Amino acid sequence: MELRPGSDLDETRLSDEYSLSRTPLREVFRQLAGEGYAEIHQNRGVRVAEMSHHTLRNFFLTAPMIYGAVLRVAASNATAAQIVELKAAQVEFKAAIQSGSSIDRMLANNQFHAITGDMADNQYLSPSFNRLLIDHARISVTFYNPTDAKMAQSVQTASQHHDAIIDAIETRDEGRAAHLANEHWNLSRDQIETFVMPSALDGQMGQ
Repeated sequence: MELRPGSDLDETRLSDEYSLSRTPLREVFRQLAGEGYAEIHQNRGVRVAEMSHHTLRNFFLTAPMIYGAVLRVAASNATAAQIVELKAAQVEFKAAIQSGSSIDRMLANNQFHAITGDMADNQYLSPSFNRLLIDHARISVTFYNPTDAKMAQSVQTASQHHDAIIDAIETRDEGRAAHLANEHWNLSRDQIETFVMPSALDGQMGQ
């Protein structure tokens, strides 16, 4: 969140800052690229993953399908320990809503959803879901920095959805979990124009 999408990563500066030689640093770059945080360009170095209009279009097209599938499988697979962990993440999310910054809220929200991904434990869904969470984090900072009463209410509704999602997972209600994923997603979908406006992206994705 501190570096803008598309920003160059300075290999020399990072080597000095973290006391790493070029070889292990480049291994870190490859790992970041594999997870979706960075992009390696031949003869142009490494950059923070882009957030283009094409990326955003694919995000909003694909996200509801992946979230729905993850929550459906999570309701089937979740362990008791994972449900306890999810409830704890929800407590942190509610605390962030009350007194945290937009970044705090975004991180708490992402942690909540990351746990549902762990619950799903699906080798086909996990790579896509983990990649989705990266851009979800960058986009949702705008959502968690409400500028009017309607947006503030949406944040509260998101918290209520989390409670309902926990209940659906705990009761093994796969259909309800998938339905809640769609309702939860609609909160963000209704504000697509806010997310994709360059001014919003410039102001919320780090300087």
